[in-house]
Amino acid sequence: MKVLRPLHLPDRTSLGLVFLRVLAGVAMMIHGWSKIQAPLNWMGPDAAVPGALQALAALAEFGGGLAWVLGLVMPLASFGMACTMAVAVYFHAVVRGDPFVGQGSSYELASVYFVIAVLFLLSGPGRYSLDHKLFR
Repeated sequence: MKVLRPLHLPDRTSLGLVFLRVLAGVAMMIHGWSKIQAPLNWMGPDAAVPGALQALAALAEFGGGLAWVLGLVMPLASFGMACTMAVAVYFHAVVRGDPFVGQGSSYELASVYFVIAVLFLLSGPGRYSLDHKLFR
């Protein structure tokens, strides 16, 4: 599968991607942990978002974070994360009118995770990843 074949990147770049993958992946797993505990209704009983879409978001956050840490199926995990974070940015910025940075709700963190997901979509996981071992 050509889409899973990582790019050939220099060692220093690959090492930097490992640090980013592990830090962002663990943070995203922690962020998604409570959601994966109740994947169909983590937004509450009156949520306008259907349970199936809530479950996809929970899986993208927790499972995608784990995939980032391992460097496994990075295109799929990063696509799911990018979609989830794009919706989160839209919800906070447009629907709720939250500030970019501020106390309480903001869309700063979702924007950062969105950009990280796009970076991984464009660069791949680097040499030090399971994708590199399995699909090179």
